[in-house]
Amino acid sequence: MANGKPSRFWPRLLVFAYALPRLLLPRRRPTQIRRILIAHHLLLGDTIMLAGLFKKLRRDYPAAEIDVLVPVAWMPIFSGAPYGVRALSYDPRSLASQRALLACAPYDWGLVPADNRWSWVARAMGARWITAFAGGPGGSKDWPVDEHVEWPMSAEAWGDIASRLAPGPAPAPFVPGEWPAPALPPAGVALPAAPYAVLHLGASSPHKLWPAQHWQALAGAFSAAGVQVVWSAGPREHDLVRAVDPEGRYPSLAGQLDMAGLWHLLAGAAVLVSPDTGVAHLARLTGTPAVVLFGPGSPVVSGPGRFWRGSAFAVVWIEDMPCRDQNLIFERSLPWVRHCWRSVAECGNPRCIQQIDENRVMKAIEQVAGIRLAKDSI
Repeated sequence: MANGKPSRFWPRLLVFAYALPRLLLPRRRPTQIRRILIAHHLLLGDTIMLAGLFKKLRRDYPAAEIDVLVPVAWMPIFSGAPYGVRALSYDPRSLASQRALLACAPYDWGLVPADNRWSWVARAMGARWITAFAGGPGGSKDWPVDEHVEWPMSAEAWGDIASRLAPGPAPAPFVPGEWPAPALPPAGVALPAAPYAVLHLGASSPHKLWPAQHWQALAGAFSAAGVQVVWSAGPREHDLVRAVDPEGRYPSLAGQLDMAGLWHLLAGAAVLVSPDTGVAHLARLTGTPAVVLFGPGSPVVSGPGRFWRGSAFAVVWIEDMPCRDQNLIFERSLPWVRHCWRSVAECGNPRCIQQIDENRVMKAIEQVAGIRLAKDSI
């Protein structure tokens, strides 16, 4: 145990024990593809943006079994097997989880869409040929990789980049409804009366958090327009809700919903307003109009791109931010990427998110959801 969490040591040792002998076997590109594995351990938004890759593989290999590793928390949204893809629950700290994956072997083809370390898991699971992206740190991470695909040298969304792992034309754009909705949780979801707006406060980085006074102004404008406000945040983010709404004027579902419950909450919402985080990408699947606040992140990398171009997704950001000058993505340096992942110690005043005012957000809400809000009505 490390910091109260299970150690990755034993699961990793098991992976190496299965993968190393297979590195010595002859490697040949398979002539027939019957079973495909997609190996990763991405955050929610990055996982959802693999949808284009799923759709492309299903188009080109209609009879193949396609499995994808999915972090445990995201499993509910895969319950309907989108594009006929089966999700395999994966916890890299769980020995039982790793053993269950090894029992799924073998595979004709393994694809690794992000960090090449997961090529070891693909090899351990019996992938005979592994395709991954080039340009990473190399070394032992790439030992199991048989084929490298170059990253694009011009601006492209992550979802479109991921689909490049498989050869052939890009997939057709996403069509609402083609990713099946998960079943409602046994207890159901207590949805507010329509119309309502979901205001999601949480994010993976403190630099993505919009200041409380802006959320308060936005909530007041929705209320004045007759639209119920519902706060949303993660299970460890209740403090964000208390800071924004200390009097509890609006209902909060922070930490109360799993992915299936959150899906149905978003599906019934008139609009979602959120920082650049996984919930914003979930709204693409539910067809919910989304207004997404980009602070340090890149609306090019995390934006709709080609595959999601039909989604109602409005970006609000301060474009001319000179400190958004870093260009690493999944340990690859790409000249066209402009974002910032500085720590709080390095940047204690994230102007990139603080300078977004509620008036710009209100205009975006009207653009994607048709809801007219006025600050002077607060």
